[in-house]
Amino acid sequence: MTATVDWSAAVWAGILAGLISFLLYLFLVPAIVGSGNAWAMMRYIASIPMGPDVLAPPATFEASMMLAALAVHFVLAIFMALVIAFVLHRGGTILGVLGGAVFGLIFYLINYYSMTLWFPHLFAMSHWTVIAIHVVFGALAGGIYEWLELEPGERVQAAS
Repeated sequence: MTATVDWSAAVWAGILAGLISFLLYLFLVPAIVGSGNAWAMMRYIASIPMGPDVLAPPATFEASMMLAALAVHFVLAIFMALVIAFVLHRGGTILGVLGGAVFGLIFYLINYYSMTLWFPHLFAMSHWTVIAIHVVFGALAGGIYEWLELEPGERVQAAS
């Protein structure tokens, strides 16, 4: 029997891990970096679709900026969780968490050392807290996927 990916579990893993990492970006990074401004990080994320003009001060809440940041963050979170699930599915919880953490680090390297070719202003986000949040995201996405994943026989039973 061929092992198949539970795509629904992968999407939910991306959403849940994405939510936790979004909250960490919103509250933890400003507290540790000392900027004290949660909106600055959101503006960096929103600058991908909106351009660098969204970075101009003041870094306050703006609905269009927040919607853009949420859209970019969750599209990337779901995509990354799908990749993690595809590579690590059926490996068990420990492999999901540890392998997911490694993939989180790989995604950080891809995000900040290739995307900065098109969005050079994102290089300002290369702080250790951002690396840590990527690793936490990957570990959560891998672990949540393994926790939610249904085995092929369970899918048949759940459908009937």
